Amino acid sequence: MTDVDLRILDDPAAAAAELLADAARAGSRIALAGGSTVAPAFERAAALEPDWSRAELYWGDERAVSPDDERSNYRIARAALLDRLLTAPRAVHRIEGERGAEPAAAAYDELLRDVVLDLALNGIGGDGHTASLFPNSPALEVTDRRAVAADAGLEPFVPRVTLTPPVFAATATVVYLVAGEGKADAVRRAFADPPAPTTPASLVRGRTTIVLLDRASASLLPQFRDS
Repeated sequence: MTDVDLRILDDPAAAAAELLADAARAGSRIALAGGSTVAPAFERAAALEPDWSRAELYWGDERAVSPDDERSNYRIARAALLDRLLTAPRAVHRIEGERGAEPAAAAYDELLRDVVLDLALNGIGGDGHTASLFPNSPALEVTDRRAVAADAGLEPFVPRVTLTPPVFAATATVVYLVAGEGKADAVRRAFADPPAPTTPASLVRGRTTIVLLDRASASLLPQFRDS
């Protein structure tokens, strides 16, 4: 596994916003995450750079729901980022979850043919999952697909679509954004313990991997426990 750049910050969302804004200015292909942690980063990224006309957006995972569903990762990004921009991205490639997990995954797999991402923003769940790669999921073993239908996972129990580990491995920069004491054990297992399918985030790395943590989520890392 590649080394990771661990950054313990008072405000990791601000750091994530800066990376997103820089990527937008550079005209990057960016994959976004869902979850409650990312919304503040999206809002700040829109304020830092309101012109995303050179960028292309993708998603690391999505639930098999309509884009207006409150559980939709696209809906989170639309409210916190897209609706706040002065100039929209040149392309927004959402996962069409309303088609159902299997058809949506097949379509996204084809869409991502020959696409190499520049930046992927990922989170980590309390169980160690990232994107919709859950502990011991068969999707962790996939090598010949870019997107697959995934387990329903944690609540809400909805079938999902997720990018696969090879897509993240080819990505120029994978950025993990994690906050809160409830993620501390997952962070330790992902970045201090040996990689294992019981902690999918330990297996997902980019060509460069940056980990943005607050002090609570980093509290169980050996190198920071006594700092």
